[in-house]
Amino acid sequence: MQFPDFDPVLVQIGPLAIRWYALAYVAGILLGWRYVAGLVKNQALWGPRGAPATTAQIDDLILWITLGVILGGRLGHVFFYTPSIIVEDPAEIVKVWHGGMSFHGGTLGVLIAVFGFCWKNKLDVFRVGDAITACAPIGLFFGRVANFINGELWGRPTDAPWAIIFPQAGPEPRHPSQLYEAALEGVLLFLILRWATHGAGLLKRRGVVAGMFFLGYAVFRTIVENFREPDRYLQHFPFGLTMGMMLSAPMVIGGLYLIWRGLREPLAPEAAEPPVQAKTESP
Repeated sequence: MQFPDFDPVLVQIGPLAIRWYALAYVAGILLGWRYVAGLVKNQALWGPRGAPATTAQIDDLILWITLGVILGGRLGHVFFYTPSIIVEDPAEIVKVWHGGMSFHGGTLGVLIAVFGFCWKNKLDVFRVGDAITACAPIGLFFGRVANFINGELWGRPTDAPWAIIFPQAGPEPRHPSQLYEAALEGVLLFLILRWATHGAGLLKRRGVVAGMFFLGYAVFRTIVENFREPDRYLQHFPFGLTMGMMLSAPMVIGGLYLIWRGLREPLAPEAAEPPVQAKTESP
């Protein structure tokens, strides 16, 4: 199957190019913001403690998270995948429009942003983290679809009937691994977390939803790494490991710890109802 003739630029206005990849980030952040705002408004999801933040605080937090995603994602790509440009062409580091963002770097950037915001505003970082991670698959879905439209991060060669010939990857049909990631890290992980927040009531247990996100992403990313073509400029790692697998390993450990910790922690006691006073008859 030939790769569809997508133009990575949606609209060109003079020197200004609006790219699908940029729109994916905008859509992920805006929809995620509104989703989290809806979560904190639904007090029944949070139990006796109530929501971890107000909608106004979530509005402020989004700016912190946006900076964390962009700065962390770009620096993560540089340090994890292309450290050579630090010496060879350091000006390239700030040229985000040339592409090159790392999910694991973006995650670190968001973690720093959330910790800083919660410390500044005296909020419970575990519970705020639960709200933020519940919406993260939305951005992952749009990001992976944008990777497919750009014809980048393609998969390994295959003879599967749905294989695609990517113009930049040579004549061999390849796995559309970007769409695998969109389905697993985006759609399926979102449904799992939706069940956790609205079905299982796990927002009442601090850090469990965040742990499920980290664990779920790491497992799905590791699965897809077996179908995704490793970056050519990276060295070959032993045992068939890839950089994505190794960067996901700490997320497995962290996710399991958060789930274990949150399930062991006692639930907040339900608010006691005021006693009913017996009616007394008038003398």
